[in-house]
Amino acid sequence: MRGWAERARGRLGARGRWARLVGTRRGRRGLVRVAAAVCVVALLPATWLRLGAGDRVRSEADVPSEPVAVVFGAGLWGDRPSPYLAHRLDAAARLFAAGKVRVVLVTGDNSRTSYNEPGAMRSYLAGHGVPRDKVVLDYAGFDTWDSCDRARRIFGVDRAVLVSQDFHIRRALALCAAAGIDAYGIGVAEPHDVTWYAGGARELLAADKAALDALLKPAPHFLGPRENGVARALAAPPAP
Repeated sequence: MRGWAERARGRLGARGRWARLVGTRRGRRGLVRVAAAVCVVALLPATWLRLGAGDRVRSEADVPSEPVAVVFGAGLWGDRPSPYLAHRLDAAARLFAAGKVRVVLVTGDNSRTSYNEPGAMRSYLAGHGVPRDKVVLDYAGFDTWDSCDRARRIFGVDRAVLVSQDFHIRRALALCAAAGIDAYGIGVAEPHDVTWYAGGARELLAADKAALDALLKPAPHFLGPRENGVARALAAPPAP
């Protein structure tokens, strides 16, 4: 009984101190400052992503030519690319047709046999004019950092055009730069619908993880041996 009474007095004391704090002009000003500082700190990673991209986000028309386009996975509907992923692949196919890139590295999730995101991406590109031998598959691109790190360390990509949606491309650029890739980015525009706003909101949360990944450079979920698929595809003669 005595312990309960002491806890009750403690709660009442805390409430009293809180009431006195918010009941004074000085206390309210202090709370506003604390709230503002918290907001600034929370938005620092997102600001870093936006400022760090600089002039690296380009249109399809003015992006410099690079050896490789890197297309990040965005989910499947059944065994076919989701609409957002299809739009990324459409942009990569146009870059290839225009001679802006010579090879497309598709990076996505194949963590289970029933879900082959890179395979579906290659099939889609092949159906849109990109020869299959010019499409290289990364089966372990489980998130943006893994895709960037593996592109550099496993596939030897050091220069690339990154292809993603406009709300994601700056994070991709920042992480690929941290992985050692000199890249430009194509931000595919989408209608500002519920999916687009959800993606933008997710980016605010993902910015914190991106900052940690860029700072700590963790090992990807699966690294594996080095592959020469990109080098081989670049060396192969163009299809007639």
